[in-house]
Amino acid sequence: MSAQRRDAVDAIVAQWAVERPDLDTTAMEVFGRVQRLARAIGDRVERAYAPLGISRGEFDVLAALRRAGAPYTLSPRELSATLMLTTGGMTGRLDKLERAGLLRRSPDPHDRRGLQVTLTGQGLDLVEEAVGTGLAVQTEALSAALDAEQADHLAGLLRELLLTTDDHR
Repeated sequence: MSAQRRDAVDAIVAQWAVERPDLDTTAMEVFGRVQRLARAIGDRVERAYAPLGISRGEFDVLAALRRAGAPYTLSPRELSATLMLTTGGMTGRLDKLERAGLLRRSPDPHDRRGLQVTLTGQGLDLVEEAVGTGLAVQTEALSAALDAEQADHLAGLLRELLLTTDDHR
């Protein structure tokens, strides 16, 4: 490891090596780094969205509606499932986004008891800008460390790991 740069996870693993040399800490190294990366990039993306007046969580709602395709409509239940949020957590986000004029809720014409959530024109414009902004932050961080082939390889490895560990398949 002397030729490699060291990070905070290396320090933690080194401490465990002294205290518990019997442990294989490979999984700790992988997941510790994944968690730290997710937090660091998430914080950068959050800062990039701030001038647009939205949080990452609010972006997630707008992006889910945008990805659904025209007419950019989903039920609150579909949004909750897609974003792995409770209905209570989703209601708070929807309330704020609706007050900002970025989406509207309306009765579901196919289910008298249901609602539909639809992007407004303003919401569509904002999410189009925000997706580019957030992706630029992520791309900059990735390309600063890895070339395209390495990034593709890492994406494949992480996909395999996620497919074997994701409880929400």
